[in-house]
Amino acid sequence: MRILEISYVNFRNLEDRNICFSSRFNLFIGKNGQGKTSILEAIYFSATGKSFRTSKNIELIKHTKDKAGSYIRYEDNVSSKTLSVKMDKKIKEYKFNGKKVKFDEFYGKVNIITFIPEDIELIVGAPSFRRSFFDAEISQTNYEYFQNLKEYTKLLKIRNKYLKEKDIRNEMYQIYEDRFINLAGKIILKRVEYLKNISIILNLNYRKLFDEKKELELRYDCFIEELKGVTLSQLEERIKSKIEKVKYQELKYGYSLVGPQRDDFKFLLNGKEAKSFSSQGEKKSIVFSLKLSEIDMVLKERREPPVFIIDDISSYFDSIRKESIMNYLKKRDIQVFISSTSDINVDSKQFYIEKGEIWDGAI
Repeated sequence: MRILEISYVNFRNLEDRNICFSSRFNLFIGKNGQGKTSILEAIYFSATGKSFRTSKNIELIKHTKDKAGSYIRYEDNVSSKTLSVKMDKKIKEYKFNGKKVKFDEFYGKVNIITFIPEDIELIVGAPSFRRSFFDAEISQTNYEYFQNLKEYTKLLKIRNKYLKEKDIRNEMYQIYEDRFINLAGKIILKRVEYLKNISIILNLNYRKLFDEKKELELRYDCFIEELKGVTLSQLEERIKSKIEKVKYQELKYGYSLVGPQRDDFKFLLNGKEAKSFSSQGEKKSIVFSLKLSEIDMVLKERREPPVFIIDDISSYFDSIRKESIMNYLKKRDIQVFISSTSDINVDSKQFYIEKGEIWDGAI
């Protein structure tokens, strides 16, 4: 998969522009605060309809303007296609090949993986940050999971409303409850499958790139303790049992105490939780290994490589780690977009950025 070109209007601090890209490495060079992250964000936004920095439309629209838009042309294993997003301060409009579509039909067309400084939160941040991350990654290549998660989120709100109103004897509550349990089971089983596959790749990538003497494990910390070999029907029974045990507490607090919305994902390096026992350099290396493992997962699911975005590589890694990373990427057949405050040792199409203006060519 390759993004061939992008056009954008009124996007953040960027001057309106159309840019054609290399199919391999694209390097955006400039001082801090000039728009390097914004151009990477525009690429990601055009491909997914989301920002990796904010959920608010108004923050993406250039100051003094009311609307913004972006467009990309890309190619997959089949043909060249287009995606575009238009937005005002409240709503977004999505198009695929020039035809207006819903977000569900838009998301996942282009598989794109980002590595940004804020990703360190995957190690040190709250469980909700990790849940959102893994849910989004699974959803990119699995439409059924995306739909199940969407429906489950709606049912969770409905269930919480019944609990808050202490109306669980209502006939409709039981109908919602049964579906809630079924979806919870499906979400958990897919997470288990995904983590089983990515954990092996994650450990191999970490050892290959950063430290061959250490073992990295990704663990799913689920409210259902034993998940090995469990079937959906068995899992549903266990979820029902859990709900029954906390029924009076749920009524007391007025919200759900059981479900995959309360689970967590933990990284362990040599058996110790990375959040508490790993150095800052090890944490960064774990996150980057995870991102590379996502590339392998997309290749496995889609039979084509995703697009890879790396923001601020020059300040995030020391020279040894950076060299190791670039050597690894040079061997992979993937399109990469990188921002840096200085040139890096890679054969790339270079762009210079200053005050939101972008020029082709090296500094």
